[in-house]
Order: sequence, then C-alpha cells, then structure tokens
Amino acid sequence: MCVSFLRDQSSQVSVASDPQGFKRQEAIWELFTSECFYFLDQLMVLKEVFLATLTNLQMRNCLTDVDSWRLFANLNELCLVSFGFLNNLLCVIKDTLEITEGGGPTLLELLNKAFQESICHCLQKYCLNYSTALLYLDSLKPREDFGSYVKWCERNEQCRRLQLRDLLVVPLQRLTRYPLLLRNIAKRYQTEDETRGLQAIAEQVDTSICDLEGKVKWLDNYQKVKQLRDALVWLPVWERDKRAFVPENLKHLLKAVTLENLISHRSLLHEGKLVLTENTKLIDVYLFLFDEFLLITKIKRNKKVRRPLVLPPQNLELDQLLKEGCTFTVLDQPVSLDRLQLKNIDQLNASTSGLPHSFIIMHQNRYQQCIGAFILQAASESAKRVWMSKIEGAVMALLKLDSQQPRVKSSSLWLESSQI
Repeated sequence: MCVSFLRDQSSQVSVASDPQGFKRQEAIWELFTSECFYFLDQLMVLKEVFLATLTNLQMRNCLTDVDSWRLFANLNELCLVSFGFLNNLLCVIKDTLEITEGGGPTLLELLNKAFQESICHCLQKYCLNYSTALLYLDSLKPREDFGSYVKWCERNEQCRRLQLRDLLVVPLQRLTRYPLLLRNIAKRYQTEDETRGLQAIAEQVDTSICDLEGKVKWLDNYQKVKQLRDALVWLPVWERDKRAFVPENLKHLLKAVTLENLISHRSLLHEGKLVLTENTKLIDVYLFLFDEFLLITKIKRNKKVRRPLVLPPQNLELDQLLKEGCTFTVLDQPVSLDRLQLKNIDQLNASTSGLPHSFIIMHQNRYQQCIGAFILQAASESAKRVWMSKIEGAVMALLKLDSQQPRVKSSSLWLESSQI
C-alpha cells in the first residue's frame, strides 16, 4: 500500500509542468523499485527458502556436514544492508514528495554514505566467495540427501522456477547494475554539484567492481598455484642428469629441492597439454606459463590417488588430471622468460620433418648460448598460434617491467636459470 501511495504521489508531477523533475523522480523510483525486487524476490528467497530450510534440517541432524557459509557467505548481512538502504531511500523519497516534514539526509548524502560504508564492502565480501560457492555446490550435487533438499526448495513458488545457482549470482549482477542506475539519476539533476556528486558515487562503485575483479583473479590464481605446488615434482640433480654423480654420503650437502620459492607469489598466465619431440619419441607434456618463467613438465598418472579439487573450473583438462592425482615432473629446469627464444616452424619445414603445428623454445644462458631446445607440437595450427601469442606477450610484459623496475636478484626472487 505504501508503494502504491508513493507512486500516486509521484505521478502528480506532470511531464508538461516539470519534465526534468518528472524524469528525475522516475530515475529515483527505478532505483527504489529495483532494490525492492532485489531484496524481496531474490535475497529473501535465498534466505527464507534455502538458508532457513538448511538451518532447520541441520537442527534435526540432517545435512550437518554442509557448510552454510561456503554456500551463502554473508547472505544475512546482505539482507540487512539492503533492507536498511530501502528504509533510508524511502524516507528521502517521502521528503522529496513533501509527504513528511523533511530534515533528513538528502539523496546525495544517503547514496554517498550507503555505497561508501556498507553496500560495496558487503557485496565484495559475497562476490569473493562466489566461485568457491559454485565449486562447493557442484561437489554436493551428487549426494542424494543434498539433491532432495535443493529440489524441494526450488519447487517453492517463491523461487519462480529459478534454481539455486540462478539466485546465487544475483548479488554480482546487482553490483554491476548500480553504476547504471546512479548515472541515470545524475543525468536528471540540474545543479552541477549534485550531478558531479552522483557521478562520483557511480565512479566509486565502478572502482569497487574493478578492485573486486582484481581480487577475484588473485584468489583464483592463489588457489591454482597452491594446488599445483603439491602436484609439481622437481627431481634432484642426480636423478635429472644421469651424468651427475653424487656419492650417497654427500647428497645431504646439496640444497633440498623445493618449489616453494619458485611458484609462490607468481601469476599463472596459461597452461595446457602439448607434445614434445624427444629423440625419436613423442611424449605428452604439460606446460605452465607463469609471469616470469615457463615450466615444461612430464605428466605422471596415478589414478589410485584422488586429490580434493579446489581449482576454479576454467581448464577441465587440468582439473581432471589433478583430480586423478597426476603429478607433473619438471623437465630440465624452468625457462626464464628473459632467457627464452621462440621460433616458429613454417608449414613446409613442418611437413618435411613430420612435425605439423610445431614451434621451438630455446633456452639461453646469460651469454646468449643455447643450453636447451624443445620442439613442441600443438593439436592444431590455431592452438599453436595461441601458445606462441601467450608466450610472446608474457616475454614482452616481463621485459617492459624489467626496463621500468629491475627485479632484485636474490635467492628467493630470482630464478636459478638466469644466474647461469
């Protein structure tokens, strides 16, 4: 009834008498009604239908091992923030329509405070958990008891045929829509100060979204690298190079092989399976392109061991290999990108040598001497071009970064291959 009354009051402002004021009220009304829909038909459905049902089941010793935070994160906080924002916005609308005596904050003051203090922060917290929530949801789906719970909730008429996955993504969509709604309101104001103020709030939300994207990428990369750290194997020098002879009583003097200082704090840019030409054999290898070096590894399958999968679902091939417990043994040593030369094999030479879709990676020392060469074959010409483009881009980015701010050559930050 309150919403209907306000709509009637706002309609009293005619387009003819005050067209700009009418459009401004329409823009504010769109923000208010869309927030109502977001709060009542989406957030509260998630809370009252899914979260509340799960809580009730767990109180009755059902699904007690399901972690509600991993699925719904700070959903309760989202509901409180949205409800509070709606109440405050309603008061501003009443003041604007002169239904109340006024004296409260202006729309600009309300929006500035709401987005600066609560809305963006709360939504960022939820969005950072979103990819983990989807992975957790997929891991629970095969369970019959959890599947029955989800189906029962999704049959609720309040869901309007939406599935749990559809509702979980709603806060992300709402965050990206706020700048559009705010800029729509800003265009309707006549004073420059108010317009600039609303534009500044919209830009603040845009900044928050960009910051969130950076955090999500960092988190996904961290999870990837953490999983790979346990799956990568770097053999001791006496196993890697059969010409190296180290008596058993002296092996303890050599530094223990560790990948901790190699891949920690690195960004994984690209990875995938290729074929390596080794003598007269073709062997399957898996390449990991980091921001400073390239790892060429041999895949060792071990289907008896199954690792818990925590990687974001971006490369199904790598996900499956890790799930099967495969390990990746590093060939030779990491190829530092500032010591890497990339050579294309044209189609004529590729056909003559029987190596279609191939390219060469040369590993050079600091004196520009080639100390390793790897002929790699992709599944197709397009896949080869992707790999070459990714490697060239990573090399150029590293060289540009080095020209601006050279890296510190310490044992923890610099690759051994660069010190040869």
